[in-house]
Amino acid sequence: MKIYREIKEPFLNACVTIGNFDGVHSGHQQLFSRVVEKARKRGGTSIAITFDPHPLQILLPGGIKLISTCEQKIELIEMAGIDILLIVPFSEEYAKTTADHFVADLLVKRLGTQELVIGYDYAFGKGRSGNIDFIKKQGKILGFSVDVVEAHYEQNQLVSSSRIRQLVIEGRMADARFLLGRHYQIRGTVQVGKQRGGKEVGFPTANLKLEEEDLVPKRGVYVTQVICDGKCYGGILNIGYNPTFGEEQLVVETHIFDFNRDIYGRPIKLNLLKFLRSEKKFSGVKELSEQIVKDVVIAKEVLTTQQKELTMSCSERFNQ
Repeated sequence: MKIYREIKEPFLNACVTIGNFDGVHSGHQQLFSRVVEKARKRGGTSIAITFDPHPLQILLPGGIKLISTCEQKIELIEMAGIDILLIVPFSEEYAKTTADHFVADLLVKRLGTQELVIGYDYAFGKGRSGNIDFIKKQGKILGFSVDVVEAHYEQNQLVSSSRIRQLVIEGRMADARFLLGRHYQIRGTVQVGKQRGGKEVGFPTANLKLEEEDLVPKRGVYVTQVICDGKCYGGILNIGYNPTFGEEQLVVETHIFDFNRDIYGRPIKLNLLKFLRSEKKFSGVKELSEQIVKDVVIAKEVLTTQQKELTMSCSERFNQ
């Protein structure tokens, strides 16, 4: 897949889809599948258009908590088989672009769109004036077809980014995974922490820092799958403030099973499988350590029962 931030020449038989694609969930996958299929039939080019930063990070006071980073979005769209990804830099100035100009200039003149695939609720342009009816009318005038993909449901649940965000915030990882089509994932670079995990508590941890724009799951302890240097490990993760030690900074600490390597400064990916318990203030290190022993036992049981699925998610295709 080739990535562009500016397009100068149109593509052969361009089949295009547009969206923010936050999370690249199973509903988004329907759009990509349709575009790839249409491009293949035409002998043309499948193209996805998205925006960075997410428009609501610019237009909504307080921004929006994103399910996926731009890096992860790129990886997942590439996995869907898209030929070209156009990432449009979004700003307050760009938000003033009218729907008419967006269609005539970007879709038709610069991309050479022959077929456009959009979700049932998508709209673009200043004031979101580029709704479904508008796009269909423009297609007839400017010579491209419009395929509207209806809402996608999984077991009677509407798949949407907003719903997935809510499930993550509530710690409902199995439900979030069902709508995403994969486990919810946190990424980051391992940092030097207080180094109490190994020395005091008996469970060394890999620490990550969450940024303000990150979607933070419910505080507490999770069963997790850790991906480091292309290999997968089981583990338990705590998201919170370490109340036992009176901390004030939100941290992500992961104890990785059967692992004894120095990975400071290295990137890791954490798939959150199951919420175990809320964060709790213990009387001291001894009580905390005893609880972690119990957490580890339960986590290993969960990992064992899900072994087949975890083997799949650790394959090259699913560990994004």
